[in-house]
Amino acid sequence: MDFDLSDDQRLLKDSVDRLIADQYGFEQRKKYMREPTGYSAAVWDQLAELGLLGLPFEETLGGFGGGPVETAIVMEAFGRGLVLEPYFATVILGGGLLRRTAPAAVLGALAPRVAAGKLKLAFAHIERHSRYNLNDVTTTARKDGSGYVLDGAKSVVIHGDAADQIFVTARLAGDRRDREGIGLFLVDAATPGVSRRGYPTQDGQRAAEITLTGARVAADAMMSENALPAIEHVVDEAIAALCAEAVGAMQCMQDLTLEYLKTRKQFGRPIGSFQALQHRSVDMLVELEQARSMAMFAAVMAAEDDPVERRKAISAAKVQIGRSGRHVGQEAIQLHGGIGMTTEYAVGHYFKRVTMIDHLYGDADTHLTHLARLGGLFGKAA
Repeated sequence: MDFDLSDDQRLLKDSVDRLIADQYGFEQRKKYMREPTGYSAAVWDQLAELGLLGLPFEETLGGFGGGPVETAIVMEAFGRGLVLEPYFATVILGGGLLRRTAPAAVLGALAPRVAAGKLKLAFAHIERHSRYNLNDVTTTARKDGSGYVLDGAKSVVIHGDAADQIFVTARLAGDRRDREGIGLFLVDAATPGVSRRGYPTQDGQRAAEITLTGARVAADAMMSENALPAIEHVVDEAIAALCAEAVGAMQCMQDLTLEYLKTRKQFGRPIGSFQALQHRSVDMLVELEQARSMAMFAAVMAAEDDPVERRKAISAAKVQIGRSGRHVGQEAIQLHGGIGMTTEYAVGHYFKRVTMIDHLYGDADTHLTHLARLGGLFGKAA
């Protein structure tokens, strides 16, 4: 398999790398975190100018026409910068749901606005009891006249407090964990009956608790009556993107640790000259490269139409990313000593982000269980 980047992909990589280098130094990031929105509006505008917000959309919709590989290129760079802007929520989750569920008229109206940075999206799906089960939905949608009434609560909606419109899942029929009967609605955040409570997460990002109490939406707000297959595909694409982001963060932890080992002196010489610490840094590199390989595999397989084969690849990648992220992060903190635990130093922030990525849409143990039920990466389900 050819892993070389095409000319367009190299141009994309160069442009996003320059943006991160120019706009996302560690001190700059801390300043962005203090903004009322928790991110930089100026950087968001630059993402739009570079065409990154239109990455998954066709050129006829004002987009870039990129796929999972192009997304991985962008997300790895964002992982290095610990980017705070709502790119994942708007472009990857929201954009993915638009492409896979929205009628052509809705897609044609909204995709150019997303690409221009004029519309932010979020995906309200997780409920407090659902854990990592995508078909565990108790929020309800009741037909009422020409529209629907939504009731329920959604938790940890990534950048839900910044979104202009929110994709909301609600059960139209069936019991709590039935795969059928899960509808998907696109709801304006200002709809009466929709309340949001935003808060910062441990990794410096933002999330929201969203409550729907008699929220009335029009019939054309429904994007799909049986949305779970599309949701599963979008979540698989999102996991592949998160794997790439985690690799970027792990790369920075590795780089910071090597630099520290070269400059920190003990007993009159750099601590990197001690063989035991050299072995540990090599172990970090091995874990990083294993994670990078699996992230590349996930990016390639995210476009796979066969849901079983796609899920095997995504779960295998998520297992490796979780394990490698934990190893690289723990070693980075330990080899830095006390300074690695301080909020004034970058390495701890990278470890927090990688830890959060491990828990988004299923941690390593959860995906290992999924993979075993599917018969392993190259086997068949029992």
